[in-house]
Amino acid sequence: MHLNLKIFVLLMCGIWGATASQAALFEDDEARKAILDLRQRVETIRQEAEQSRKFSADENAALGKSLLDLQRQIELLKTELSTQRGVNEKLMRDLADTQRSQKDYVQLVNDRFTKFEPVKVQVDGLEFLAEQAEKRDFENALGVFRKGDFVTAQNLFVSFVGRYPVSKYVSSALFWLGNAQYASRDYKEAIINFRALIARDPDHLRTPEAVLSVANCQLELKDSKGARKTLTDLIKAYPQSEAAVAAKERLTTLK
Repeated sequence: MHLNLKIFVLLMCGIWGATASQAALFEDDEARKAILDLRQRVETIRQEAEQSRKFSADENAALGKSLLDLQRQIELLKTELSTQRGVNEKLMRDLADTQRSQKDYVQLVNDRFTKFEPVKVQVDGLEFLAEQAEKRDFENALGVFRKGDFVTAQNLFVSFVGRYPVSKYVSSALFWLGNAQYASRDYKEAIINFRALIARDPDHLRTPEAVLSVANCQLELKDSKGARKTLTDLIKAYPQSEAAVAAKERLTTLK
């Protein structure tokens, strides 16, 4: 805008200088005509300068408006970015919480399934897989027996055999059930359960002891003849067993 003003001043000086020179060269009419022409030219130049200033002001205003709009857009983008960052952070927290919850749930499910997974056990020379509840119930009954509570032990072993009829614990459960009944002087029931073990599992580690226990129950019941036959059968069936050694000694006392 300052440059246009300087141009305008220079033009005015040039025009007035030219006017003075021409006034000396031409007649009055011609001088007046020249002056009018020059004035017209000056007016045209002034209008053009004014228009130029106007265009410059409009351009500046448009530029200022564009800059203001751009600044607003920048601020809006900053706000949106901040909001999006907050949303992303919340999503990350929610994802972390979900992952932790999922991990805890998986662990809980694994723990629950682990409680029902069969476990390897060794009882009376046998190694087999047993349900954890099955193992727990057998060991509980045996623990009660070893504490000397034979009546309760009987109930627990009877319950065990009824609950787990196909369990590989059953032969051992019958053996200890018979012993609990023998200790409670229930010799007839003891004989029933010892013979159930013998018939069910003749090769079981406890079977020779069960045969010897049958003989002991018979002796308690004053059945010497039956006891003698049982001891003799024991020696024939299991000659290498410790029970057979005891049976031989017992037969000696019976003669």
